[in-house]
Amino acid sequence: MLTVIAKITAQAGKEEIAKQALLGLIPPTVAEEGCIDYVLHQSNEDARIFYFYENWESQEHLDKHLKNTHLVEFGKTSGEFLAGPAELILATKL
Repeated sequence: MLTVIAKITAQAGKEEIAKQALLGLIPPTVAEEGCIDYVLHQSNEDARIFYFYENWESQEHLDKHLKNTHLVEFGKTSGEFLAGPAELILATKL
């Protein structure tokens, strides 16, 4: 199992837009083959910061996810409300 923690930062004043867009990624992602968990969190200290906690059956499943249409389309518009690209941490459960 592969775990991903993605830190995503919204532009100041665009937190709600970012949150709604990120929530919209959940239904198509959890329907993907190999997705075990795909859970969104928002920081208690800074409302601009979001975290996706993800578990995938394999690297191959994650790679396929990153190329899926809904994520590619999100990437085309996210510059309007995100401060930059997501910071990713990849880990393997021991």
